[in-house]
Amino acid sequence: MRRLKLLLLLAAACAAAGPLAAQEPSPTLTLDDAIRLALQRNKVLKVTSYLRGISRADLLAARGQFDPALVLNRSFSQSQFTSTLGPIPVADNTKTDNYSVALQGVLPLGTQYTLTGSTLEVRDNYNGISRNYQTFGGFQVVQPLLKGFGLGANLVNVRVAKANRTISDLAYRQSAIDTVTEVILAYSNLQLAHDQLDAARRARSVAVSFMEDNEKSFKIGSVSQSDVITSRADAAQYEESILLAERAVRDSQNQLRKLIGEDTFLEDEPLFTLAPMVVPDVTVDRRADLERALNTRPDYRQQRLLIAKNRALESAAVNGVLPEVDFVGGYGYNGSSYSFTASRQMVQDHQNPSVSAGVTVTVPLTFAVGRGRMRAARLQRAQSEEDLRRLEADIAVSVSNAAGQIETSRKRVAADEVAYSLAKQALEAEEKKKKAGTSSTLYVLQQQHSVVNTEINVSYALASERQAVANYDHELGTTLERHQITLADE
Repeated sequence: MRRLKLLLLLAAACAAAGPLAAQEPSPTLTLDDAIRLALQRNKVLKVTSYLRGISRADLLAARGQFDPALVLNRSFSQSQFTSTLGPIPVADNTKTDNYSVALQGVLPLGTQYTLTGSTLEVRDNYNGISRNYQTFGGFQVVQPLLKGFGLGANLVNVRVAKANRTISDLAYRQSAIDTVTEVILAYSNLQLAHDQLDAARRARSVAVSFMEDNEKSFKIGSVSQSDVITSRADAAQYEESILLAERAVRDSQNQLRKLIGEDTFLEDEPLFTLAPMVVPDVTVDRRADLERALNTRPDYRQQRLLIAKNRALESAAVNGVLPEVDFVGGYGYNGSSYSFTASRQMVQDHQNPSVSAGVTVTVPLTFAVGRGRMRAARLQRAQSEEDLRRLEADIAVSVSNAAGQIETSRKRVAADEVAYSLAKQALEAEEKKKKAGTSSTLYVLQQQHSVVNTEINVSYALASERQAVANYDHELGTTLERHQITLADE
């Protein structure tokens, strides 16, 4: 009997001095600290943040299609001609140097413009060397009249890039909401694991104390040996629950540490000392909550922007079905002289005007490419609109369920706390009866188990209430506002 008692006490001492208790004390980690670290170091959030920079670079590229370009050209050509038709062979060698500078670009209406200044130097070696400079200064425009005309056809890339920029901001905000919610849930789970461990240790302490009382009573003949054995078996069974609770604490802490950006997860790392979570006071209003969620949730706003983006693509696709009818025109001045200065002066003096105008018509025989693109764009727009309606239904259900979970968890906490209080009173009454000789060890142990179970239920109910509020804020999209978090560039 003494040997079994010593083994139980040794097991209790080893558990108390085990890996969890052997850690050096660590600073207290509050929920606000965990959220701050996650916003700074969470790896998923960092990956999502790159989308914002990518979308802004894409918008810069889309706007850049309307930036003018400077085109410089320098070319040389030579042609030789030899004729032997007459009695005297004729040889002609012509060399041409071409210099030009042009400013060209496209306007949002689809207008393609080119402002050109060019000089053509021709050197002819026939019967001596002769030079001629042909100079031109003017402009040329190509204006689409059907396909390619209008803001819808030419600004589609800009509009899509703008939508993607806002979508990336909303995606980052959604990722921040998800991250903060995950941190709250992980923090709550870690607190629950600590509560479970504390409850298991308290239960073992009570069981060991009761076992010792029975052993003392057995020595004086107040209880039977069966009562002693029963109390020993009951005390021994708590060792497994403590081991499982210790493992749950370590696993829960690793999950929280991963969310706040940690990279190593060793067993000898100190455990966090947690500050108790304060459950925010939440007022549930089901009708107002749904409207608020539709106005606030980033994923819903992303879906609306996706529809706007698909409508812009559809408008451009409809324009792509039209035939190409382009007006081509130009105006300028020419100069021609044996010297470059004189030739250029003619252009500056607006001599020798040059005018061109015309229409180019291109009609595909089948329009298969345009019709296929238009059909796909319409289906994508319709799909995004239908997906919005699907999302609205999902949001309505999730908001209602989240509100219901808050109400249920509050009632659950109240009921379990009452049950816990009554269980403790019943245990005290049963212990008094046992001391008076009107109860047995078995009944006391049953009441002890009832207290342990109801205490566990209370800790689960409190965790459920904490998590219900976190999920409620997540479904409404108000997590950041709840914790007074402002993201960068907002």
